[in-house]
Amino acid sequence: MAARERVTIREVAERAGVSVATVSRVLSGNYPVPPATRTRVLRAARALDYVANAHARALVSGGRKMVAVVLRQVTSPFYAQVAEGVEAEAATHGWLCVVGATGGDPARELDFVQLMREEGARLVILVGGVVEDDAYRERITQYAQALDASGARLVLCGRPAPHPDIPALVVEFDNRSGAHAVTGHLLSAGHRRIVFLGGLPGNTTLDARVAGYRAALAEHGLPPAAAHVVDCGLGRANGHRAMTELLKGEREFSAVFAGDDMVAAGAIRAISDAGLRVPGDISVVGFNDIPLAEDFNPPLTTVRTPAEELGRAAVRIVLRDPENAAGAHHLLGTHIVVRDSVAPPPGRAH
Repeated sequence: MAARERVTIREVAERAGVSVATVSRVLSGNYPVPPATRTRVLRAARALDYVANAHARALVSGGRKMVAVVLRQVTSPFYAQVAEGVEAEAATHGWLCVVGATGGDPARELDFVQLMREEGARLVILVGGVVEDDAYRERITQYAQALDASGARLVLCGRPAPHPDIPALVVEFDNRSGAHAVTGHLLSAGHRRIVFLGGLPGNTTLDARVAGYRAALAEHGLPPAAAHVVDCGLGRANGHRAMTELLKGEREFSAVFAGDDMVAAGAIRAISDAGLRVPGDISVVGFNDIPLAEDFNPPLTTVRTPAEELGRAAVRIVLRDPENAAGAHHLLGTHIVVRDSVAPPPGRAH
């Protein structure tokens, strides 16, 4: 997929029906211009995507070394670790790092990417799983092409590229294999009734974890109906709420695979509130191995994801070989960290 041709100031002038000098005056903001003329020029610049590209090219050519990392939320331990990796790697190369949070709002993400283009960021790194629909694919293609046209690079960190030919680097870890392995750990302990707590249909990260969970159940001879996915999303509050609801009915499960460690934290609290014990009554595993996971009560068995390395790699790979980074895909591994939150099902010796 070829990048679009870079727009010239002459093209903006032709579209607006004014002189090149007038366009220059409007964009610089240093000279008085009639409001109607200014509006016409800015509309033409926006329509041609000129302003952001022009600013970015000027700043990049001037040597501004800046990385922008765009997160869903800064309070999540996982996102914070990725951002820390980006900042640490950027610092080793003498680059600055700026961080923005979107709250999961695509409009805010778009605004932040546009701002970073205007400010001349050479790398814009988008972090975390998303719902990959037509709107997402169109948006990401637009980002990648626009950044490429301005001499910058888009990096998708833990999220997919909508097409292998767009000029973006993808760096992610193997969610499916990690989920498969930790589900296998529960199965090896004797569990056959395992709830996946934290699904979010369409979310690329969580769908991959659910797929790994289902595959492990199937490999142990369990029918598809044995899978029980609770679509509550991520976060401690969601985990607590969903687990509380599950425990109100007849308990038809002996283990919980939480979509991430914060869901596990909420689930463990709900289990304790119900007068039950982990792992004596219910085993719990998580995903990500956030720094606090070993301080949970009990310490949490989970899947370690290379969150900080994910951020470092997003910067390092592009700086090492900027041309070949476009369209490249790097997959990092995961592994289980076994602690004390898993035991054989009640009444069964291991």
